[in-house]
Amino acid sequence: MFLSVFDVFKIGIGPSSSHTMGPMTAAVRFLDMLRAQADAAPAAVPAAIRVRLHGSLAFTGKGHATDRAVLLGLLDYRPDNLDVDEAEERIAELWRTRRIHPGGLPELDFDPESDLVFDFGPPLPGHANGLVFQALGRAGRVVLSEIFYSIGGGFVVTAAERESPSAAFETESAGWPYPFHNAAAMLRMARESGASIAEMKRANEVVVRSAVEVEEKLGDIWAAMNGCIERGLSLDGQLPGSLKVKRRAKAIHQQLLRERGANSSQPHVASDWLAVYAMAVNEENAAGGKVVTAPTNGAAGVVPAVIRYYLDHCSGAEPAKVADFLLTAAAIGGLIKHNASISGAEAGCQGEVGSAAAMAAAGLCAVLGGTPEQVENAAEIALEHHLGMTCDPVAGLVQVPCIERNAIGATKAVAAASLALRGDGQHFMPLDNCIQAMRQTGEEMSTKFKETSLGGLAVNLPEC
Repeated sequence: MFLSVFDVFKIGIGPSSSHTMGPMTAAVRFLDMLRAQADAAPAAVPAAIRVRLHGSLAFTGKGHATDRAVLLGLLDYRPDNLDVDEAEERIAELWRTRRIHPGGLPELDFDPESDLVFDFGPPLPGHANGLVFQALGRAGRVVLSEIFYSIGGGFVVTAAERESPSAAFETESAGWPYPFHNAAAMLRMARESGASIAEMKRANEVVVRSAVEVEEKLGDIWAAMNGCIERGLSLDGQLPGSLKVKRRAKAIHQQLLRERGANSSQPHVASDWLAVYAMAVNEENAAGGKVVTAPTNGAAGVVPAVIRYYLDHCSGAEPAKVADFLLTAAAIGGLIKHNASISGAEAGCQGEVGSAAAMAAAGLCAVLGGTPEQVENAAEIALEHHLGMTCDPVAGLVQVPCIERNAIGATKAVAAASLALRGDGQHFMPLDNCIQAMRQTGEEMSTKFKETSLGGLAVNLPEC
């Protein structure tokens, strides 16, 4: 199994990888399909586009800015190339003209008010996050129709890809030095080779990229993560949306700095630093800022917070080891995605913050000198203690409880790494079994508690 570290960690925009980045990417892919069809069958000329959002995308799409994301995608913007100021001008123009001008295609009719439909009926069969795109000819005949599923972390697949997954994982395995598909295989390969998890992951990466490019791109990922922390720590005010939630990271950070200067901190202050780093990221995400999926936007604060904690607060921390942290974390994230899910709409928040905590725990354990067995143990402890966590965003916004949930997930990750380092790597519950338990829990979890905002905290609001 090979899922690149750069698939797990992708630079994009908030507030949601599945509800913002995924739909934007789906819209771009549909335009690309239209272009390919126009080249192959010039008679099938499109004149208009229609889009329907299903399942969780419909129920929480407004709060997650899914409608805006679709518009951005139809304007040919991708999450990693978005110019916010330019995009806002073009969205305003689209609302004014009700037309889009994709490169390589004729001008197309698209009225955001009537041609983008939130369908609150049953979800599509392939996944809770479904989108249907249709292109119509001048006579109103459908010339191209495609179903996409946004499966978490910014990943998008068509219905055909979802129903008949590529056999690439199996057929490509001979091409990767360490093609582990589960944690047991990962540990076996580590024992046989004497390599760390990060070393094995790096060896797989250099099959498709040069070693220099891998290190440079890892540096870019951490720079984007750390930049997100710094922006979140420097800004205050109110986050977008009906809840009118105030940013808190800046004020908490200033309190911590004052206490450090006065030498008046409590012993548990390290947890407060972890929390403020995570909250800074997720406040930026909630504001639609530039973030890195880790493995999703909704859980984007956990891994950066733990890396920053390692660099700022751990004895003997080495900045050069951040790359090993990211590679180790990506190995764990890839196993979870391959064998279960990182989608809140599919597995609940155990699949988002739970996965992020497992990844962060593994990364921290590795850079603090843990063996592959201890790293696997750290990931299992962190994931195990998120099992059953629901995804119940209030008002469909990734603010309550999402921002604080990342802070607590980061503290759990550090605790899990510390416990694993105190042992010898032997433990009762293997990571693979825990991942399967998460998958089974997600399958049995009521849809109300999986990103629809129809249950849990989302329907238990203060009466005031």
